[in-house]
Amino acid sequence: MNRKTAKIPFASTLILAILSNVAWAQTSLINNINGYTVNNGNLVTFSAIQFTKGKIDSICTQKQCPISKGVKVIDGKGKTVLPGLIDAHGHVLGYGLNLSRINLRGITSEQAAVEKALAFRKENPDLAWIQGRGWNQVLWDNKVFPTKTSLDKAFPNTPVWLRRIDGHAAWGNSTALNIAGITKDTVSPDGGEILRDKNGEPTGVFIDNAQALVTKHIPELSAEEKKITLKKSMLALAKLGLTGVHDAGVSSDTLDVFKSLADNNELPIRIYAMIAAGDNQFDKLMQQGPYHHPAGKLDIASIKILSDGALGSRGAALIEDYSDKHGHKGLLLYRDSELKKIIKQAMSSGFQVNTHAIGDKANQLVLDHYENLISKTNSKALRHRIEHAQVLQLSDIPRFNQLGVIASMQATHATSDKNMAEDRLGAERIKGAYAWRKLLDSNAVIAAGSDFPIESANPFFGLFSSISRQDHQNQPPEGWYPQERMSRTEALASFTTNNAFASHKETQIGQLTPGMKADLIIIDRDIFEVPQADIWQTKVLQTWVDGKKVFTR
Repeated sequence: MNRKTAKIPFASTLILAILSNVAWAQTSLINNINGYTVNNGNLVTFSAIQFTKGKIDSICTQKQCPISKGVKVIDGKGKTVLPGLIDAHGHVLGYGLNLSRINLRGITSEQAAVEKALAFRKENPDLAWIQGRGWNQVLWDNKVFPTKTSLDKAFPNTPVWLRRIDGHAAWGNSTALNIAGITKDTVSPDGGEILRDKNGEPTGVFIDNAQALVTKHIPELSAEEKKITLKKSMLALAKLGLTGVHDAGVSSDTLDVFKSLADNNELPIRIYAMIAAGDNQFDKLMQQGPYHHPAGKLDIASIKILSDGALGSRGAALIEDYSDKHGHKGLLLYRDSELKKIIKQAMSSGFQVNTHAIGDKANQLVLDHYENLISKTNSKALRHRIEHAQVLQLSDIPRFNQLGVIASMQATHATSDKNMAEDRLGAERIKGAYAWRKLLDSNAVIAAGSDFPIESANPFFGLFSSISRQDHQNQPPEGWYPQERMSRTEALASFTTNNAFASHKETQIGQLTPGMKADLIIIDRDIFEVPQADIWQTKVLQTWVDGKKVFTR
């Protein structure tokens, strides 16, 4: 395997001699390791790493590394060390809720989803609402959206609300619809759709903005419940090797909980929070400007806008009709003037703008607004982003680098969507979909994530998908549109240095080099030497944040 490597000399430790005995006790050296980091696109190898008070003093590239008196030495036992991985697009509260709700990922039929909901109900008899997420009708034999009928038989009196895997559709029973006052006469809102049967009756499935007709009637979590859920979520993410997450679309109430956790030193990982554009405190938050917690683990310096829906539910906004649904082009969730107003407001307030765009029409529209407003607000340095950048016109791909816009993409979306994406898009449009190599070759920056809980939060699944373009059964044998693959070094950079850059933290995190934060993970295999098919099976043995161990297997 070809890979570009470079060596960094062992930095001088002379300055350590003048530190106090207390400082000496806080210096640790992890020796006997197989270390990798990416520096300026090159893969760097090292055999030891030393850090004091959470900051890296030096790395060593020699087999025998000098050990200074008083330094705590940890034997790495030859294991592989990587920089802490960062997910550029996840939903921390949603992930925590998923851990305590029905997980319908991989369910193969509507009836199987109902049965899993019944089993969950038996274990949780006191819940007022039954909630879950993860169904995907594309995986079912009939590939047809579910209906309230099947849920009504199992749950005649308890409201049920089950979100599709992508979060852009939800399925409810009649009790839930009755609580929300949904009838045959209810009008679909702008940017949303109530699916109906041949008689015009709601089927129980709600697309995009229509979901709010029901969700506003579901009781909200208290601040204490959110705190418990967020902590549970972050600890689970740390176990997967994530030392940081860009949290995509956070309400003002949840931001307050994050601040409280940061104040009490209860954030095990770093959170780069994007303010939800639809929040009722949005204007106030824009006036206050970006927020950076002094402890360095919480930043609120970006916003998240939803411009369209998702491909699986045919809500992604396309320029031409869906190939498998004539006369349908998807949904734009904002009027154009309103979208422009929000983008300009955030840019003018000093916030990075991160806009969800999946369809080629949505991506083109967002790039057009960025091109117009970046110059007007002089905000190119804020490194605005498009979240997903999933289906692009080939002519729009060079615009990312030209405008300084980051493509925040999720590799596992490609390997999950490969069974329906070409049906939706056709043979020509698919050439600009999930187009990692075309973007990289145009010098765009790709910030990698997972979009958990839509996809698994395991970053090694994303690394594997980036490198292979295959599912976990190694299909297709050569990869799905394999010309769009990344190299192993590029994939690691997309989860480390690129994501640090995408959050304006490239001088602090993302690589293991002197002066950087000691965010690192120890794993059970060498991802640069094992067969490609083994990468997704990697297990994390330890996770360190700020030089402190937050997880050990």
